[in-house]
Amino acid sequence: MRALTDSWRLGPLTIANRVVLAPLAGIGNWFVRLQAKRYGAGLVVSEMVSSFGVHHGNERTLRELLVVHPDEHPVSIQLFGHDPEVMRSAAARVAEAGADLIDLNMGCPVPKVCKTGAGAALLADPSQAVELAIAAREGSGLPVTVKLRTSRTPADLDGVVTARRLAAEAGVAGLCLHPRSAKVQHSGAPDYALVAELVEELGVPVILSGGLSDPAAVRHAFERTGAEAVMLARGSLGNPWLFSQLLGPRTDGPSPAEILDELHWVIDRAVEHLGDDRAGRYLRKFYPWYVERLDAGRAVQDALQRAPGVHDARAVLASLRIAEAA
Repeated sequence: MRALTDSWRLGPLTIANRVVLAPLAGIGNWFVRLQAKRYGAGLVVSEMVSSFGVHHGNERTLRELLVVHPDEHPVSIQLFGHDPEVMRSAAARVAEAGADLIDLNMGCPVPKVCKTGAGAALLADPSQAVELAIAAREGSGLPVTVKLRTSRTPADLDGVVTARRLAAEAGVAGLCLHPRSAKVQHSGAPDYALVAELVEELGVPVILSGGLSDPAAVRHAFERTGAEAVMLARGSLGNPWLFSQLLGPRTDGPSPAEILDELHWVIDRAVEHLGDDRAGRYLRKFYPWYVERLDAGRAVQDALQRAPGVHDARAVLASLRIAEAA
């Protein structure tokens, strides 16, 4: 009987356990990945990075998105794009940056990504998908995985066809399947029965994504599908404790003091990553995830969103700690 705590193989790599941090668009930078590793994640994946940005040497892309912390290995950098030669070049630079794997995004439903022929648009062109995966593998010399949806719309199974082609022709080390259509994004129930069928059929490790928001849901989906591993996405936002709850020995949620300590850790890392000014603005999307867990109310949320900088946000959080102590 497999357990989430068991090690497994992804290409030539041994992954310590079967709980993976998903590529979180606009969020999954090095310190978010490092946070997941601190709480036990066996593998972490970066936010999606433009292959064109890497290929053309975009300064922000190289300086901020290709940073790999020494304590986050094994780490996968996720690339998106539609041009095989550009992907080949970008993959080579990702390998130089210190990635252990490359993941290709073929599931993003966002129109500005799809209209370029990348993301979920590739589900309609499995030949192009195969070419991109081969180019990434040959350009980097690293194991390549692909994250994809099982369909573009509820009426088709384009993603299943593409997954079969990738497994048979592209030499991918594994596939991550989100069993919802790109059209519905995150609504509706994931089709775990379809994933179970593909696990038996594809012949490469299958990582499951979608609908994995709490320990019971994760364990149920892992057992039902027979997937090699599970990938935590939105359920892990502001909740790194989910990794330790799944991997043990933790069974309970965090205390208010733990939540505040963790948020201060996030603030420190954001300043390290971006500097005081940019971190103050960047963190506004992080604060709600933690404050909701504190049940601190709307006034605290508003105060953090209005905070001009990191120092002001820390003052708001200090008032919470004082109130808790009282």
